[in-house]
Amino acid sequence: MAENKSASTQDGPPSDVERIKRESNYLRGTLAESLEEPISAGMNEDDKRLLKFHGSYLQDDRDLRNERRQQKLEPAYQFMVRVRAPGGVATPEQWLVMDNVARKYGDGSLRLTTRQAFQMHGILKWNMKKNIKEINDSLLDTLAACGDVNRNVMCNPNPYQSKIHEDVYEWAKRLSDDLSPKTNAYHEIWLDEEKVVDSKEETEPLYGDVYLPRKFKIGIAVPPSNDVDIFSQDLGFIAVVEDDELQGFNVAVGGGMGMTHGDTATYPQLSRVIGFCKPDEVIEVAEHIIAIQRDYGNRSERKNARFKYTIDARGIDWVKNELNERLGWQLAEERPYHFEHNGDRYGWVKGQKGRWHLTLFIQNGRIKDTDDDQLKTGLREIAKIHTGDFRLTPNQNLVISNVTNYKKRQIDELVEKYGLSDGNNDSALRRNSMACVAFPTCELAMAESERYFPSLLDKLEGITEEAGLQDEDIIIRMSGCPNGCSRPALGEIGFIGKAPGKYNMYLGAGFAGDRLNKLYRENIGEEKILEELQPMIHQYAKERYEGESFGDYVIRAGYVKEVQSGLDFHE
Repeated sequence: MAENKSASTQDGPPSDVERIKRESNYLRGTLAESLEEPISAGMNEDDKRLLKFHGSYLQDDRDLRNERRQQKLEPAYQFMVRVRAPGGVATPEQWLVMDNVARKYGDGSLRLTTRQAFQMHGILKWNMKKNIKEINDSLLDTLAACGDVNRNVMCNPNPYQSKIHEDVYEWAKRLSDDLSPKTNAYHEIWLDEEKVVDSKEETEPLYGDVYLPRKFKIGIAVPPSNDVDIFSQDLGFIAVVEDDELQGFNVAVGGGMGMTHGDTATYPQLSRVIGFCKPDEVIEVAEHIIAIQRDYGNRSERKNARFKYTIDARGIDWVKNELNERLGWQLAEERPYHFEHNGDRYGWVKGQKGRWHLTLFIQNGRIKDTDDDQLKTGLREIAKIHTGDFRLTPNQNLVISNVTNYKKRQIDELVEKYGLSDGNNDSALRRNSMACVAFPTCELAMAESERYFPSLLDKLEGITEEAGLQDEDIIIRMSGCPNGCSRPALGEIGFIGKAPGKYNMYLGAGFAGDRLNKLYRENIGEEKILEELQPMIHQYAKERYEGESFGDYVIRAGYVKEVQSGLDFHE
C-alpha cells in the first residue's frame, strides 16, 4: 500500500469539505442519526457531503421547488443512489434486483450511467436503508460510487474480443476492490453491522482520514475501441495485445471533463501516456498514482482539485519522476497502440466459444416503460431466462452477453415482443448520442439535457437525412452543466448548458476520443443551433474527404481550431 507522505502544496487554508471529512470519523458523521430523524425528508449539509462516499446524493424535484416554496413546505427531497458495477458487468439475478428495488423504492426507472454504473432516482429517506441492504444482498454495493475516492472502474465491454475482455475485466474488479475505502462505516450505517468502538482501531491505509482532494476515475481501454473515453480518465490503462494475449498496459494520467463557465483556470483535459506496465504491476502503479494525488492535490480550491490540475501545475515529467521514485522502479517505454472509434457495435456479434452478444440502444441510458416500448419490462423478461451476463457500456447502452444459440432465439423473440432497439432503426446520429440527467433532480443543472436532447435530435436527424448522412457516425453529446458527466468536451458536436434553453456549442473533438472540441457559439437556443448546424452539415456532406470524420472536417474547414490540450481550450 502506498505510503502517506502527508505533503501539502495548498495556496490557502483547506476547504470546508476537508473539515467535514476529517471530523467524520472515517465517513460516519451523523449519517445514522440523520436517517432516523423523522421531521425532515432531508439531512444536514455535513451529512449530505458524507453521503456521497456511500454512493448517494440528496436531491429535490426542481419542477416542484417554487410550488412547494409558495406552500411553505420543504423541498421535495429524494435520493439518487448509484450502484458500482466494475467494468459494467452484472448477473441476470443482480439485474432483477436492480429492477425490483427501483420499482419498490424509487421512481420506477433505472439509469445506466456513462461510468457503467446503475443509478436510481426518487428514493425517500425512510427507504434508503432497505434499498441499499437489498442491493448489497445481491453482491453489488454503492460504496465509493461517489465522493472523493476512486469511483467505479470502467473497462471495455468487448463483445468481439471475449478472451481479452475476460482478462481486463478481472483487472477492473481487482482495482475496484483494492482501491475501495476500508472504513467499516458503510456496513455499520446501512447493514447494521457491529460498530467499531474506538476509531483508533480503524485506518485508511491508502486514503487517510481526509481521503482524496476530489473524485478519481480509472478506466481500461482495449484498442481499437476507445468506448471508455480513456483520455477523459484521471488514470487510464490502455491494453497492449499481441498474438491474442494481454502483454500489459500503457499508463495514461491526468484526464478530466469538468470545468466552470467563465473561469479559464478550469478546463477539460486529456490524459497523457507516461509509460508501460505489466499486468501484475497494475495495482501497484494505481496505488502510487492515487497517493501522488492524495499528497499533492489542491485541498483549498475544489474547482482546481482534480488530478489534471495537479499535473498541469507541475508538468508531466514531474509526475513521471515522482511515480518512479515511489515505485522504486521505472515504467517501461510506451508501446504502440491505435484507436479507431469510441462508439458501441449494435446488434448481434459472435464472440468466442460460440457465444453471442447483443448490444441494445438505450437512449441516454434511461430504462423505463413508455407508450412506444416496454423497455424495462422487456429487459426484466430477458433477465429471467438469460444465463450469461449483462454489460453496461460507457455509452449508456446495454450488452446482453454470453448468449447460447438456443437462448439467442428466445431473446430475439422478447426483443421483438417488447419493442427493444438494437440500433438498426435509429439514425447513426442518435446511436452516437449521450446526455446527462440534468433537470429535474440534478442541483447543478443550468439547462435541460436528458429530457430535451431527444427532441433536438429529431430535428437534427431531418438535417442529416436531407444531406444524405443518416448513416454517418457523428459523436454528439449534451450536458446540463459544465461538470461534464456525459463527456461533452469529447463530442464532435457538444452542448453544455448555460441557462434554461441556452447552450454553449462546441465542435471538433476527435472521432476516437483523442482530441477535445472547441467553443463555436456561446449561449444559443434551439433556433440558432439548427441555423448554425444545417449549412455546416450539408457542407460536410459535399466537401468531406473519404473517411473524414465530422470533427476533423470542421477543423479543416476553419470553423474551429484544433485543441489537443485543455491548456488551449479557452484560447
